[in-house]
Amino acid sequence: MSNNTPTNNFPAGYQLPEIWTWEPGNGGTFSTINKPTAGPTHEKALPVGKHPLQLYSLGTPNGVKVTIMLEELLALGHQGAEYDAWLIKILDGDQFGSGFVDINPNSKIPAMVDHSTPTPTRVFESGSILLYLAKKFDAFLPKDHESNTEAMNWLFWQMGAAPFLGGGFGHFYAYAPIHIKYAVDRFTMEVKRQLDVLNKHLANNRFLAGDEYSIADMAIWPWYGTLVRNEAYGNAGKFLDADSYKHLKRWSSEIFERPAVQRGRMVNRTTGEPSEQLHERHAATDFDTNTQDKI
Repeated sequence: MSNNTPTNNFPAGYQLPEIWTWEPGNGGTFSTINKPTAGPTHEKALPVGKHPLQLYSLGTPNGVKVTIMLEELLALGHQGAEYDAWLIKILDGDQFGSGFVDINPNSKIPAMVDHSTPTPTRVFESGSILLYLAKKFDAFLPKDHESNTEAMNWLFWQMGAAPFLGGGFGHFYAYAPIHIKYAVDRFTMEVKRQLDVLNKHLANNRFLAGDEYSIADMAIWPWYGTLVRNEAYGNAGKFLDADSYKHLKRWSSEIFERPAVQRGRMVNRTTGEPSEQLHERHAATDFDTNTQDKI
């Protein structure tokens, strides 16, 4: 508990209540959809396409992890990885529809259903989806004990670290209704520490698990790789002096050049150049015919 007096709090005079109560509409970017309870807010069935794998997502870093993985699997020739990707508009509250909540009670993207199993299998949490697909297709997960363990280390590092980047730094740097120096400083310090962790590791490793590209790279690149490319939260890369992390930038550039990564980052994307936005993906030809500049 802080020893600060209420006059030193922000806003001045604020005191912690004995029991917190929700005050909706706090002015933040997501204030109209955030709430402190779980479960559906409305009835809405999810569409189902023709492929075994049905993905319900948005082109955020967590969503991009999975579409990169699926495109990488297809590039390897795993035809069973063909998929339909349906757009979930989180600012419209699609994630609180009854159909989505049925496959992810946590109401977060991405979520996936595998219809190739005897009973359709729901998979939620991006790290769980990556691991599920890696095991299903026996791909992008190192076989030897040391490298396999290292891939798991970095996969779970990302799952634990990224909330400090997204919900912490990203929120207070880009989405909060006001800039609060204490909050910005707190999370900037932590994100720069994380960037240093990655940079030091990649000084002696081509990829996160060593010499082999894996789901660890797919998990970390959409968050930290795009950040050092100055493609996240406006000019956050410049703000964080991302150019100083040269080994991380080298890794980020190598991942970015992969054709499957180029395709995966387009799926369910709703920002940026129209030619790079493929709101829904149902066939490989969609990248040539159904981007937003063509429809």
